Amino acid sequence: MMIDYLTLMLINMAAGLFLLGCFVWRDLDTPGDTGRWVPAFAICGLVAAIGGFAITFTWPLPKPYSSAFGEMSVLFGVLLLGLALALAKRWELLPLAIYAVFAGAAAMLLGVRIIDLGLTAKPVLSGVGFILCGICGIFSPLVVWQNDKKGLRIIGSLVLFAASAIWALTGYLGYWMHMLVAK
Repeated sequence: MMIDYLTLMLINMAAGLFLLGCFVWRDLDTPGDTGRWVPAFAICGLVAAIGGFAITFTWPLPKPYSSAFGEMSVLFGVLLLGLALALAKRWELLPLAIYAVFAGAAAMLLGVRIIDLGLTAKPVLSGVGFILCGICGIFSPLVVWQNDKKGLRIIGSLVLFAASAIWALTGYLGYWMHMLVAK
């Protein structure tokens, strides 16, 4: 029997992306009281990193899925953990945003390839989810650097919310199907 906790990771990713969208929209330009975000980012980062490492090292899913979902979860998880630490210590966010460019490029590549190969039950939806996450990563240095531009932050947040919605839908549909299989 295959052990599949990808649904947990998808819902966690949806939550993390949504929280990130709220932070970018509301508090990215606020140098003061951003510490309130630390526990939420730390929780999502921890779940993503642990789940991602587990999938990356054990390959419980078919090969392309373990690689795509596991490794991207590790990158997302360590970014969220880094964000939690940076906010707690009041460190500059630009170095994390630069790291996010590389994670974002990998996510975009995977999104295009998932669509190209027709992987997952809904390849276009999954591919677009990866691509939107990739766009967020690639453009994060610009948004962090120009954090006083409310319009840019709103656009970034809307893309994060859209990616969150895609992964939430995918995860909740996965839970629905897991219950059917268990019957």
